[in-house]
Amino acid sequence: MTSEQAQDPICPLCGRPIPADARQSLHHLTPKLKGGKGGPVVRLHQICHNEIHAALTEADLARDYNTIAALRTHPRLARFIAWVATRPPGFHSKTPGRRRK
Repeated sequence: MTSEQAQDPICPLCGRPIPADARQSLHHLTPKLKGGKGGPVVRLHQICHNEIHAALTEADLARDYNTIAALRTHPRLARFIAWVATRPPGFHSKTPGRRRK
């Protein structure tokens, strides 16, 4: 592991490093439209962020999934985390699977 890799932030959802050149974004743990403006945010891989919003509505996020620990318990996200954990840290692709029902 290089010193650069050791300094990369860790994605709290999947646990992989987020390289500086990887697609990434900030996720409001409580959606802004549901009272989360100015609330806590976490840096995630863009693919992880996309999967959260593909799986859950803003209402679901605000009500039941407003922590990383809660997000990790969601069945679709748990499957996604297991899948993406085998990919390199900078990996990005279109969000696999269907959007939420």
